[in-house]
Parts: sequence; structure tokens; C-alpha cells
Amino acid sequence: MKFRLPLLLSIAILSAFGAYSATRAFDPPKSSGGSTPAKDTDNPNSKDEAPESDSSKTDEKSKKPSNLGKSKKMSDPFNRLTSDEAYVILRKGTEAREKGYTNTKSAGTYICKRCNAPLYNSTDKFDSRCGWPSFDDQIKGAVKHQLETDGTGRIEIVCKNCGGHLGHVFEGEQLTKKNTRHCVNSISMKLIAEGKELPNVIKADDEEDAAKAAEKKESKPTKESPILKSGK
Repeated sequence: MKFRLPLLLSIAILSAFGAYSATRAFDPPKSSGGSTPAKDTDNPNSKDEAPESDSSKTDEKSKKPSNLGKSKKMSDPFNRLTSDEAYVILRKGTEAREKGYTNTKSAGTYICKRCNAPLYNSTDKFDSRCGWPSFDDQIKGAVKHQLETDGTGRIEIVCKNCGGHLGHVFEGEQLTKKNTRHCVNSISMKLIAEGKELPNVIKADDEEDAAKAAEKKESKPTKESPILKSGK
């Protein structure tokens, strides 16, 4: 009996200590003020704030004005062309017969579709029955004549200001007293009716012209070039 009493007392003490430990294990940690610390959502400098995502940075960059339109304007200051106009004017294509101004007899001035430079007067237009607008003369200094690059021997005509393709010129056909026929694509021109003000001619920027001139100058061989020295 003497040994059973201390044993029972020891068991009771151990049971009480175990119950107390289990209760502490489920209690959340408390701050010095006795309450659970909360996350500081009002502080912008809080360390728990989520870092800015790459997508948000991209969105901010996208809001900045783009220089794409400006660059395009600097590289090509002329009138915007449709795909059909570009095919003829820039890639030297040929439109179908009996289109546009082929049979037009209205008075006025025909200007370049790309740069507005005056090309032909309606008084020089005649019916050649070739299927395209025909003129036996041009406005002085407006049209450049050059040998066609396709090997046909034809003479190509282009706008002297912007180089846009117009068509071809033929001589010796005895169709008019001037014995000349400018066969022009209607899509390369625009008719400004007589009495109406002509639009301003669009020219390339001076800086662009200077850059092209400098590039052309640098591409030429100098006197010290070994090619010239060797005589090849």
C-alpha cells in the first residue's frame, strides 16, 4: 500500500502535464500585445508585397507612343498607294486595257499618283486606239526617258520627280504631227480638272537625299583603288 500511493500520484502528474502540452500545441502564437500579428496591407513598402510582374511592365511600355509611323513617313514621304497602284508604279506592272482615263476627254492636268508632279496636259491627249491613255507630248521636264531593263529595247517613261513607272514611249508611228506616243497607265496618274488648284508636289526629304548622295559617293572607287591600278 505504501508503494501504490506514490505510483498513482506520479501517473496523475504525468497525465496533467500531457493535457497541458497538447493544449499549448494548438494555440496560435501571440504578439507582445496579446493578439495575432496581421499582414500590413496599407504599407506600400511592406516586404510581403508581390513584385511587379513582367506583363505589367510590358503594358506600361506599350502605352508609350510608337515611332513606327514616323519612321515610315521619313523613308517614304509620298502618297500612300494601293496594292494595284504599287504593282504598276513601283514594280513596273501594266494595267488591263481600256481602264481609267483611256477614253477621257475632260480638260485638265494629269499629275503623278505618287508625288503629285504635273505630267501631261489634256490638250496633248489623243485617241490612239491602243487601249491606254496616249499623249504626244509631256509637260517640259516632267517625264524621264530610259531604256527598259527587260531586254525588249523599249523606252520606259517614269516620273522625273519620284521615279514612279508611267509606261512607255513610242516614236515613228505617224499617229500625230509630233510623231510621238506616250502610252501611260491610267493608274499612274490623277486628273485635276481645269480651273482647280493643283496639289503641292511631294519631294523626298533633304536629309534623305543627302544620305543617298553620300552613300553613292562612298560606293565609287577612289584613285587609290587597286582595281584601277591593275587596269582590270
